[in-house]
Amino acid sequence: MSAPIESNPLIDRLPNHLRQFIKPQDYSDYTPINQAVWRYVMRKNVDYLSRVAHSSYLDGLKKTGIEIDNIPSMYGMNRILKEIGWAAVAVDGFIPPNAFMEFQAYNVLVIASDIRQLEHIEYTPAPDIIHEGAGHAPIIANPEYAEYLRRFGEIGCKAISSSHDYEIYEAIRLLSILKEAEGTPQEEIDAIEKRVDELQNQVVEPSEMALIRNLHWWTVEYGLIGTVEEPKIYGAGLLSSIGESAWCMTDNVTKLPYDIEAAYQGFDITKPQPQLFVTPDFAFLSQVLEEFANKMALRTGGLSGVQKLIKSKALGTIELSTGIQVSGIFTNVIENDGKPVYIQTTGKTALSYREKELVGHGVDYHSEGFGSPIGKLVGINLAIEDMSPRDLKAYDIYEGLRVTLEFEGDIQVSGEIITGTRNIQGKIIIISFKDCTVTHGDTVLFQPEWGIYDMAVGKKVVSAYSGPADVNSFDLVTHVPSSKTIKAKKSPEREELEGLYQNIRSIREGNEQTLNIADTFAKVKERHPNDWLLSVEIAELLNADDAEGLLPEVMAHLDEVKKKRPEVAHLIDGGLDLIFEKEKAV
Repeated sequence: MSAPIESNPLIDRLPNHLRQFIKPQDYSDYTPINQAVWRYVMRKNVDYLSRVAHSSYLDGLKKTGIEIDNIPSMYGMNRILKEIGWAAVAVDGFIPPNAFMEFQAYNVLVIASDIRQLEHIEYTPAPDIIHEGAGHAPIIANPEYAEYLRRFGEIGCKAISSSHDYEIYEAIRLLSILKEAEGTPQEEIDAIEKRVDELQNQVVEPSEMALIRNLHWWTVEYGLIGTVEEPKIYGAGLLSSIGESAWCMTDNVTKLPYDIEAAYQGFDITKPQPQLFVTPDFAFLSQVLEEFANKMALRTGGLSGVQKLIKSKALGTIELSTGIQVSGIFTNVIENDGKPVYIQTTGKTALSYREKELVGHGVDYHSEGFGSPIGKLVGINLAIEDMSPRDLKAYDIYEGLRVTLEFEGDIQVSGEIITGTRNIQGKIIIISFKDCTVTHGDTVLFQPEWGIYDMAVGKKVVSAYSGPADVNSFDLVTHVPSSKTIKAKKSPEREELEGLYQNIRSIREGNEQTLNIADTFAKVKERHPNDWLLSVEIAELLNADDAEGLLPEVMAHLDEVKKKRPEVAHLIDGGLDLIFEKEKAV
């Protein structure tokens, strides 16, 4: 079945630039082997995680409607997630970090709807429905954690990135796709792994996005909670990895108290983590997040904030002390005594106030860029934004008058004032001039023949962040993935094996089947001797009812598979433990 996308009102609120990443979840794409992989991982996880995961995990499985025996449908998840104020959408693998976090800000969980291969059942570097659906979704049923996730998205999507960040994102996305795809030549994987290593090892100043992604990794993905001596798991990467969830609880992994220093600890997505961070409770996560946010240009603004935007070479916004917001690609800043005194964008620019584009100041009007002085006038202690109507008239800042404004930092604006635009508090936020010349020393920044000069008013930059102030100002639907998830190949041999898996699934569910258990096992043993999971499922059925005494033969076959394929021996043993050790909770 193909589940509809619009199955939760929260999704209707998403802007178009986020909707471009959503794809329908075609449930019919999931094969019987996919379903068996989900079931194995979930049975193992629930069995093991009931002892080592935070209590919210098992509670959340029930609240979010995630079943152990069946891959969840988006429609069903959204129907239940709606009750806890969240929604879920399907996407194709990794999406850009800013977009991923912005989805969270809208209380929408991003789920890569593909599922890992049987060969990668323990861990995959690619995001998949086991990681997202069984890892992230259950924990958001905890209100404190859900608010942390939402708030993280709200702050994280404003973090300023660098071109280096995007290179790493593209390389990791491609690596995850190639490693998860069947039959990828090893030399291709080696080449992209080398590229990822090179990028990660480059000595560059980490951007805000790089730092906040580290916080996201060490909490949302790989976080532990409780005490260093007795931690519990809550990170989705650990909750969805039957291998690493066990490994992380051993002494091989260093446990450290979580604090803001985790932002400076990098990670390698392709390898098990050598250390993990332990938060005492979910509330402390929000405390560290706010501590980090206080250091972001989002809250500090100033010269460094503008410089970060220029370095990013991407769409960003600065907000001045009057509340006016300038959104565009910033290319230049003139500074004086460590303060920005003039800012410039190149190309389409929009002016906004309180995240709403100002009438007449969209990208069509400011299509060639925008520039404006910032700060105070020379010799006048009172900033323009703080002047009363009487003050403004006294300084000839009045409609119809020609005036020369000399700003600190040797910025001069000379022209005839046409009009002014005020904010809701009555402060002037834009002054428009005709016949205007703007200079910095001997350098001309604006000349009369260019038309009307709109000057943003503000004595300082109070905020700088990634993206536009008003998402409707720009056409942001431009994402073209450099790589797409590669589907499993359908060979006649694979099709036959899928049919055998479906047969056992039908027997377990009491549905009509084409072969009985004995005939199914005979075909597996003869034609697919390296497959192990189906024989484990057969052993499960026979343990409940073995009228023909077939179980010893199945167990002997699994022993042979373990000898031939020692790398899966522990997986076979793990599956059999679930069947025969009844005292364990399933």
